Amino acid sequence: MKQLEVLDYLKLNGWQRFLYNLKCFFCGIPGWFVNLCKKIGRWVKKAGIAIWENLKDLYLTLVKGKWQTKVSFLIMGFGSLCYGQVLRGVLFLLFEIIFVLYMVFWGGSWLSLFGSLGKTPMQKDVYDEVLDQYVNIPGDDSFKIMLYGLLSIAFIIALVYTWRLQIKQCRINEEIMASGKKVKSTKDDMKSLLDNQYHKTLLALPVTGIMIFTVIPIIFMILVAFTNYNAVDADGYNNLFHWVGLKNFNELVNFESNIPGVKPFSVTFGEVLGWTLMWAVFATFTNYFLGMFVAMMINKKGIQFKKGFRTILVMTIAIPQFISLMYVSKMFASNGIINGALLNLGIINSPIHFFDDQANPNVARLMVILINVWIGIPYLMLIATGILMNIPADLYESAKIDGASGFQQFGKITLPYMLFVTGPYLLTSFTGNLNNFNVIFLLTGGAPVKTDASAVGGAVGDTDLLITWLFNMTTGVSGKYYLASVIGIMIFIVVAVLSLIVYNVLPSNKNEGDFS
Repeated sequence: MKQLEVLDYLKLNGWQRFLYNLKCFFCGIPGWFVNLCKKIGRWVKKAGIAIWENLKDLYLTLVKGKWQTKVSFLIMGFGSLCYGQVLRGVLFLLFEIIFVLYMVFWGGSWLSLFGSLGKTPMQKDVYDEVLDQYVNIPGDDSFKIMLYGLLSIAFIIALVYTWRLQIKQCRINEEIMASGKKVKSTKDDMKSLLDNQYHKTLLALPVTGIMIFTVIPIIFMILVAFTNYNAVDADGYNNLFHWVGLKNFNELVNFESNIPGVKPFSVTFGEVLGWTLMWAVFATFTNYFLGMFVAMMINKKGIQFKKGFRTILVMTIAIPQFISLMYVSKMFASNGIINGALLNLGIINSPIHFFDDQANPNVARLMVILINVWIGIPYLMLIATGILMNIPADLYESAKIDGASGFQQFGKITLPYMLFVTGPYLLTSFTGNLNNFNVIFLLTGGAPVKTDASAVGGAVGDTDLLITWLFNMTTGVSGKYYLASVIGIMIFIVVAVLSLIVYNVLPSNKNEGDFS
């Protein structure tokens, strides 16, 4: 698509600019995808070059290095000890000893079963002649095999990295000694860790914690998506499940249903995904613009009792959502206060079903969005109030002199300034609404239930988001953990893609210096 010149673009009106930017966005998707592929290709090329350079360096070090360095290929830390770096040598050697002991007594057995995730189920009530009683014979536990196998693989990667590091350190020490200089002693290493390398000392423990308690659990849950792990098989007696490859992901592209009148899993997933995106858009932008509007009304000159209005709105924040949402849910129940009042006044003849299984799906979704507005406006009102107070009054005075209307002032001054400052918040609010569990679960519980939804994914309602559907999959006696893991991966992909796209078009990211 041919790009317009700056002057030609400025001649367009607001609607024409919007259509032009929208056209540029969609026309730029193929180019963006090509550039992404090129970046991936360059990254793969750099990774290949780096691996080759490291292998080449290891070969030259083994061939030309001193005997102390050659021994270090088998005994980690030996070269460092010979070169007088006692602390490094002891740490390297200790790490290797721990690794060997772990692999011999535990890691090796876990890794040997990692490919099959176990073969022997737990046998119940086997007679033991020695004890003269029936005992349970422990079998393989696929969950532990996967977990400890993954930890063993991570341990191996850590060993390879540490082994490469100490070989490189030996080569550097050889070069230092060849130049007639003195290698760093243990005392020098201690001083370095508390001085110019202090950042590594501080970050060592947090990074290790992130790897153990964040990265590895994420990888573990991703691996679950490639198994048939569910609550029925993992019943405490037969704790076995197996790898199934891409079978679970095939459900997302299978549009054929084996049960008449029941939609396939892919269609159900598409419907829930569509509603999740619709919910995120409405929940984010209704709160954003209405909250901004309320803040502008309260801040307007001549409005009395400003502090009182703000206090009333802030009170909705002070009350926990668990209490307020549960209360509102009971208010709008078929036998709640709202229906009771309408029946007593003669406005309706029968209760209105807002959230239960007899409710109209569109009515239930509309009510959820409206109630979320009541919850979200106070937050935006507080944020917008602080930002509006910092917009220079001279801009509005100049606009009035030039004859700009109130709507034009809002479109040219207030809204650009708000979008620039609150752009990152708008992005985080959107991604947060994609995973907004509280509002849906506490208000409707997902109701009304989709009667024609796929039975593969368990019960799902018309107001369920992907995150609440995921919760339903993992609870109950037939928890489908493998499908929940697939949904979790898809949620991550959706959130990541949308976040990257929105972040790159935010004014605060593209035009960082405009409001400085």
